Amino acid sequence: MLKIRNLRKLYGNYHALDGLDMEIEEGALYGFVGPNGAGKTTTIKIISGLLMPDAGDVEIDGIDALAQPYRLKEKIGYVPDYFGVYDNLKVSEYMEFFASCYGMEGLTARKRSQTLLEQVGLGDKLDFYVDGLSRGMKQRLSLARALLHEPVLLVMDEPAAGLDPRTRLEFRETVRELNQQGMTILLSSHLLTDLTELCTDVGIIDGGRMLLTGSVEEIIEKIHTSKPIVITVCDNIQTALSLLKEHPLVRSISVKEQEILVQFSGSGRQESQLLTELVQSGVHVRGFMREPGSLEAVFMQLTRREEERVVLSYDADDESGL
Repeated sequence: MLKIRNLRKLYGNYHALDGLDMEIEEGALYGFVGPNGAGKTTTIKIISGLLMPDAGDVEIDGIDALAQPYRLKEKIGYVPDYFGVYDNLKVSEYMEFFASCYGMEGLTARKRSQTLLEQVGLGDKLDFYVDGLSRGMKQRLSLARALLHEPVLLVMDEPAAGLDPRTRLEFRETVRELNQQGMTILLSSHLLTDLTELCTDVGIIDGGRMLLTGSVEEIIEKIHTSKPIVITVCDNIQTALSLLKEHPLVRSISVKEQEILVQFSGSGRQESQLLTELVQSGVHVRGFMREPGSLEAVFMQLTRREEERVVLSYDADDESGL
């Protein structure tokens, strides 16, 4: 559906995008996340035809989006993080005005507008003025407007920003329903918990480059393995430390009393093998578990600006030499 290759954009000497690669399959609900200044908004503006890159390729539904900007606008619906203008129009007038921009007039425009307004929960707001709507209602109206021309790709930039918890939940369910109906959606958001529950795929960007991308299941596995294992032993702690020190999948070790905190990069099966090795070495293991992980945790780990420091801390009487 969407293919981006080696996308670059400079503002003076600042690389907003520095060789970004990105791909979204048809029918995906893709969560696009990154810290402020990572390049998300620049990417979205280029995808939406609002900004030209300095280099790279963007293909949407088989169309060269950079070479054919008018055909691009037929394929894409865009929901910005702010509502925009035309507050002095009624909801029905607002929808019919934008319908006319896509060549829809009269009864066709009214029917299409009514269908979409009902779909987003604004079917009873036809005669309300836009400036009298709540923030959540304005976002719903913006979504309905973006769907008027039946785009194949819906791009949403922080659509839930500023919404109260109930309205955010309702808006999230509307987005989920659209995706279940077959709509391909690119959703940029800082609400990482929502993305975990909502999206089929996630991409994490920083410094204008894609750091991590994949299905939610793949990301969750990476989250799991990014968290340390807490091993609680009854005795033979030195035996455990010696074994862990030599293990190729152990990245770092720290010790506090009878607990050993291990950064272990292996899979679930390899965790089981590690536990078996400890027991077979005569270590009496009382507890063995990963610390709970989250998308927030892997996001913070990936976008940390400083070099990761591996700290090995031991009790004063430790003589393992690690």
